[in-house]
Amino acid sequence: MIVTKKAMSRRTILRGLGGALALPLLDSMIPAFSAPQKAVNRFGVVYVPNGMIMENYLPKTEGAAWEMMPTLEALAPLRDHVLILSGLNSLPTPARPGGAHAKATTKFLTDVAPPTSETWLDAGISLDQILANEIGKNTQVASLELAIESGETAGACDTGYACPYTNTISWKSANTPLATEFNPRVVFERLFGDSGSTDTKTRLQRLHEQRSVLDSVGAELKRMQGNLPAADRTKLTEYFDAVRDIEQRIQIAEEQNNRELPVVEHPAGVPPNWEDHVKLMFDLETIAYQCDLTRVITMMIGHEHSGMTYPQIGVPDAHHPISHHQREPEKVAKVAKINQYHMKMFAYFLEKLRTTPDGDGTLLDHMTMMYGAGIADSNAHSSYNLPVILAGGGAGNLKGGRHVKFNNMPLANLHLTMLDQFGVKQDKIGDSTGRVDSHILSLS
Repeated sequence: MIVTKKAMSRRTILRGLGGALALPLLDSMIPAFSAPQKAVNRFGVVYVPNGMIMENYLPKTEGAAWEMMPTLEALAPLRDHVLILSGLNSLPTPARPGGAHAKATTKFLTDVAPPTSETWLDAGISLDQILANEIGKNTQVASLELAIESGETAGACDTGYACPYTNTISWKSANTPLATEFNPRVVFERLFGDSGSTDTKTRLQRLHEQRSVLDSVGAELKRMQGNLPAADRTKLTEYFDAVRDIEQRIQIAEEQNNRELPVVEHPAGVPPNWEDHVKLMFDLETIAYQCDLTRVITMMIGHEHSGMTYPQIGVPDAHHPISHHQREPEKVAKVAKINQYHMKMFAYFLEKLRTTPDGDGTLLDHMTMMYGAGIADSNAHSSYNLPVILAGGGAGNLKGGRHVKFNNMPLANLHLTMLDQFGVKQDKIGDSTGRVDSHILSLS
């Protein structure tokens, strides 16, 4: 990059043929002797259900010479951007039997195995929400929790376990699971409002309207507080804090209103085609990261116990039943096809991030993306040697192109190190016993 004494506004646009095109970041947009800005590290998770056919997934060779296994073939063009991790475990507490799928989903980011009660939800705050509480302060949306399947299911989704244990990987607190959103239209409206447009003036007008409503609500709250008993004043204070948090996020949005957003059509709803649905959700994630609307997103390709069928790839069978394949070759082959298909969608997402400029690199350079499952061998419900991939450059914290094998280490140890890389220090999370050496991940 050539740093010049002249500076051109980054908002400069080319006009012609009745349209406008935002310019990329040019050398002349960088003022002379300006201090380089530190790259922002984003966090993402893509969770896949019902385990994997591990012999088709896990490379036998460690280091940079790892062989491209059938399940990983879609990642071949992105090989240098991925870290294949093995030897990580997420062991359930022995005193809490059953519920292998519920434990797998819940423990994947909380590192806490849930109890067997169907009426009392109890786990731990998840990794994404620990990060959202910190880095989410700088964005309009603290975090997004997305899925491809609807979470509107009641009752027990795994033997003796309530559905939230299998329908989400995100927990705001030990007793508060976060619902996932599967409708692209709702995601769009949460990011850009219901105006149907990403136009700057339209968004700013909406923000001013929201601020006006909040101003009047705030004045009314202050008037009411003096006339209420102590218990109600406490509730009102909590509500007022929530309103103030919204005000702060609107202020952030107003400060960011000069961002040139990509032109995005308002999705009509959930696409009927599964692959189109997944790609649209990943496209929305990319825009959310690109515009710095949020830095924390989780995506569930399917819930644990998912009965999704994939006739488009020759697998009309429900996913969960055939994941208990009993080593029958036909069923093993079908589950392996599903694993490959999920990986193909992940590769699509990574390629979007790799080709989206961000500062002096790309979104993928400034991303820590975690892909994996809470179950390894699907037939055995195994929580040993989980399939886990880290993708992206982590804003300098990750070095891909390798298979790193750990020695029977809790997944929670990796989570602690990932928190460190985002500047969030904790002594322990779930069943952690220490940390992963960060130099192993970055080769620094």
